[in-house]
Amino acid sequence: MGTTKVGVYRKYYGPVPTDAAGNQLPPEAWGDRRAFSWAVRWFGTDGQRYSKSFPMRKLAERFAEKVQQEVRDGKADPPPKVTLLNFFREHKHVMVGNLAPKSLQMQVAAFEMLAHSVGWDCLVSRVSVRDIEKFRADRLKDGISPASANKELRTLRRVFNLAILRRYLPRDGNPCVGLQMLKVAPQRPAYIHPGEFVAIFRHAHDRYWRTFLTTIYSSGIRLREAMNLTWQDIDFAAGHLHVTRRPASGWVQAWTPKDHEMRTIPVPPQVIGLLKALREAAPQDCPYVFLDEGRWNFYREQVTSGEWREGKDLMNNMLRRFQTICRRAKVREYTIHDLRRSCITNWAKTLPIHVVQQLAGHSDIKTTQQFYLSVQADDLAKAQTAQESVLGELPPPTDPKLTHLAQKRVFPGRQGCQPKKEALE
Repeated sequence: MGTTKVGVYRKYYGPVPTDAAGNQLPPEAWGDRRAFSWAVRWFGTDGQRYSKSFPMRKLAERFAEKVQQEVRDGKADPPPKVTLLNFFREHKHVMVGNLAPKSLQMQVAAFEMLAHSVGWDCLVSRVSVRDIEKFRADRLKDGISPASANKELRTLRRVFNLAILRRYLPRDGNPCVGLQMLKVAPQRPAYIHPGEFVAIFRHAHDRYWRTFLTTIYSSGIRLREAMNLTWQDIDFAAGHLHVTRRPASGWVQAWTPKDHEMRTIPVPPQVIGLLKALREAAPQDCPYVFLDEGRWNFYREQVTSGEWREGKDLMNNMLRRFQTICRRAKVREYTIHDLRRSCITNWAKTLPIHVVQQLAGHSDIKTTQQFYLSVQADDLAKAQTAQESVLGELPPPTDPKLTHLAQKRVFPGRQGCQPKKEALE
């Protein structure tokens, strides 16, 4: 922190003023006769003097008060000079275990692309809002969608917030703050109707895929949660699935769910029956529910030889294989996450919102509310029926012929359209 009081001083520059005889005036006589700016000066704990210049005294005094408060709080030292390369290497190291592997991969990828844009030797404190805007514009030119650009901006904002926590940036130094998100028109969320799921189920050609798809559609677990589901996580008697953190043990890898939550999810008897049948045909000693024999043998060889990489997916090509089943069923090519989304939407039709939030594992109830606001075809039909009952009491519409034969409106001072006298006679 700073060690002395923060001061505001005049900082002169330009030629020194002279008197009538051409002699230079002493500093105390300069006043407004020499060009100057206002400088804020203070000393850090390293003994060095720091300063910042302003064109107006009012601006300098505001900044001085801010620095003085940071001196009181012990936070007035300027941030150290750290390059993007050094920060990148440190971030990759210290965040292992503090973030989900996929989240860390997203942060590393976004930060790496930004560093290529502004240069790896650029100081973290020198990245400006303009650099972020240019990076986003270049990414849009590369063909990414506005939604993906917004996602990268949120990721970078989080990374620079961590730089603030590590004192590499001042508290108001995040270059992503204040930059508006791109406007993205909302899309109707994908929903797999029960009838569509029956068609998908019938075209899943083996026990493995039928059990896998039905489990996610009825429990709403995430793909990564399904991948890491072990037989010990299933209570066959109670009909429950447990999503929980586990340490590494034997063939089981260490794993932590998203948001580090633990939850218990009830599943219907049909799912328990499918899981029992799958357990009977499971590879010997395989602890994971959805690890088939071929993948189990590969995984076991990799672990035994020490070649298995931490955070690697236990299964691969799941989306491609699922969309092949969708094409066979002649339905839209859904994603596996659409199975989870559809399950939560079905819950939202009958369960209170706080129960749905707990079952879905949402840390923010706003995420759950999206499923309550998702209007489906049956919801529209119910709304139409309700409106029909309201409008059923209205009188029938007027006959257009009677309306056209009615006497025309006559304005004051005018006789309007009257039949000819000869016609009346």
